[in-house]
Amino acid sequence: MKYTNITTIKEFIIIGFPGLPPEYYGPVSVLLLLVFLAIVIGNGFTIAVIIFERTLHKPIYVIFSNLAMTDICFGVVTLPKIIARYWWNDMITSFGACFTQMYFVHSLGAIQSLNLLMMALDRFVAIWFPFKYPVLFTNKAVAIACTMCWVLTFIRLLGIVLHALTLPYCDQNIIMQCYCDHISITRLGCGDGLAYVNSVALANAMVTLLVPLTFIILSYFSVIIAVLRMSQTERRHKVLSTCAPQLFITCLYYVPRCFVYLANVLGFNFSLVIRIIITMLYSLIPAAVNPMIYCFKTKEIKNVLMRRFKKRKVSTGLKTDCK
Repeated sequence: MKYTNITTIKEFIIIGFPGLPPEYYGPVSVLLLLVFLAIVIGNGFTIAVIIFERTLHKPIYVIFSNLAMTDICFGVVTLPKIIARYWWNDMITSFGACFTQMYFVHSLGAIQSLNLLMMALDRFVAIWFPFKYPVLFTNKAVAIACTMCWVLTFIRLLGIVLHALTLPYCDQNIIMQCYCDHISITRLGCGDGLAYVNSVALANAMVTLLVPLTFIILSYFSVIIAVLRMSQTERRHKVLSTCAPQLFITCLYYVPRCFVYLANVLGFNFSLVIRIIITMLYSLIPAAVNPMIYCFKTKEIKNVLMRRFKKRKVSTGLKTDCK
């Protein structure tokens, strides 16, 4: 372990997965690199499809593109450093870089939560108030709402990071995690204000997660009630097929987080390694698999891709015949 004085801490050491034997460093770094590429390429492809296909210029796809952009940003913020840690044994991160990473990690998580809320509200209004939907949910209105989510969240989370900076950081600078987050950093803090800083951060986290989650549950519960009231089987199937991908994305984001929170409340203790693995899974797996959900579970995007693929196939066939 590396210890430094309060006044001279200039860097943190990111351990990653504690106790991982060196012979596994290569496979782990390759696995993390593949996850990084899946996040960046998959979500980048989703954004490109939505931008270049005019039939997808609709409010719900504006939200989808924002979700994809958030996933890309989260992967870029978190994965390169932990890949370098296991590829080149680069464990050192500067004091400022660590706080910057913490800021973006929590900001992007909060933005993701708000985007999921907008997605649920989109379906709620579309099903319960179909005649008001074109007025309330326009491309411009949704784009402004998404922009406000980014701007206001970055402003709000700046206060949490600056609050953590007020703490004195004592002897240890070892971060038992794959990236810098609020809990890992403030555990290294000391002084009388530590409990207060952690209480403010916890309250902020609960508001960030639970307030949108409450509205999301109510929205989808209302949608389910509306579906059960429908008499036409075909229309019911259409509504469910539209909502299913969004529900799946929401569950991927919230269920693991709620599981970890409830486990802590109920007194279930995980080992440090298991806790880190769970954190990495619920942080990165949704970002990696979301593009597959968009492309294969969302009917309109799937139809667009199939149409483009068939056109390319026909065009290739014609060129071959001409030769």
